[in-house]
Amino acid sequence: MTEASTTYAFDLYRFFPEDVFWRITDVRVDKPEVVALEQRSRKRRTQLAPDGKLVILAADHPARMSTATPTDPLGMTNRHAYLGRVLRPLLSDLVDGLMATPDILDDVFIVNHLVKQGGGPSFLDGKVLLGSMNRSGLSNTVFEMDDDMSAYTADGIVEANLDGAKVLWRLDPNEPGSGKTLMYIAEAVSELSAVGLPSFLEPLPVKRTENGYQPVKDPIELLKQIGVLAGLGGNTARTWLKIPVCEDYERVVRATTMPLLMLGGASHNDPEPTIREFARGLQGGPNVRGAMVGRNVLYPGQDDPLAVGTVISEIIHHGVSADDALRKLSQYRDKDIDMLTQYALA
Repeated sequence: MTEASTTYAFDLYRFFPEDVFWRITDVRVDKPEVVALEQRSRKRRTQLAPDGKLVILAADHPARMSTATPTDPLGMTNRHAYLGRVLRPLLSDLVDGLMATPDILDDVFIVNHLVKQGGGPSFLDGKVLLGSMNRSGLSNTVFEMDDDMSAYTADGIVEANLDGAKVLWRLDPNEPGSGKTLMYIAEAVSELSAVGLPSFLEPLPVKRTENGYQPVKDPIELLKQIGVLAGLGGNTARTWLKIPVCEDYERVVRATTMPLLMLGGASHNDPEPTIREFARGLQGGPNVRGAMVGRNVLYPGQDDPLAVGTVISEIIHHGVSADDALRKLSQYRDKDIDMLTQYALA
C-alpha cells in the first residue's frame, strides 16, 4: 500500500458538490441544446498525439452492467461519485482525454458549460474525446458475446465532434456472437476511416467461469487476437490497439506495427501496482504509446484520481520512473480541488 492509504483521503464532495451534480439535470430539462453547443464550440487538437503518446481515461463500464468497485459491487451505479471521479483527472493538463459513452460525455459537456458560464476556462479544449461504440454485450447475459453498436455510431461520433472511437472484442470460440461482433467492428473501422477518424480496438481474452466471463492476461491468446483485430476494416492507417500488460509482453507487442495503449483492468484499490505495471509495460517496445485506463484511476483507494492520472501521464509523456511517480503523488493531490465550486456554482 502507498502512503495514501493511511495519510490521505480524497474528498469527492468537496471537489464535486451535490449542488453542481443536480444542476446537470436542470440543464438536461431546461436547456438540452447546451450539449450540442458545447460539442460544436470545443477546440480540438490539430494532431491526435503531438508527442506520439496518449493517456486516455476510460469511463464506459456501467453501460455494460459492469458496476463493481473494490468496496461495493454496485459502486459505479452512484452517478454522483462516478462522474466526480471522471471529471477530476480531466482537470490535469497531462491527461490527454476521455473515452466514454454518450451519457457520460454529455454530462461532462454540461459541467464544462457550467464552468464557462461561471467565468472559468473550458477544461475540454484540446482534450481527446473518444466515443465508446459497442456496449450491448451486457455482463452475465446469454447474449454477452453478441456485442453490437448500442452507444455511438460512426455518424454519431462525427455529429458530436469527437476525436475517434473505441470498440471491444472478446472471443469465445463456442459462441457465434463473437463472430458477429467481428463484423460489427470491421464495419465501424471502415466507416470511421472514411471520415478520417481513428479507431481504438480492444482485443480482450476471456474465459467463462461460474461468475461469468472473466478477462485473462494470456500472451498466447493476445498474440492471436491482435492479428485478427489488426486486419479488420478496409483501411487500418488510423487504427490503435488497446491491450493489457502481460507476461512475455515484448513478444506480444511485436505482433503488430500499430500503436498500442496499455489497459488498466479491475481496480487494485491502490495506485502503486498500476503505476509500476505501466512503467514496465512502456519498455515492451517502441509501439507502446500510452494507456487507456479507467477504474485504476477512478478508484485508486483513498488517493486523488487527478494525482494518479497525472503521475501516470508523467510516466508516459516524460519518462518518469515508477518510484519518482509514486513520490510525486503528494504534489498533485487536491490540485484545483475547489474549481467546480468556484465556477460551476457562480
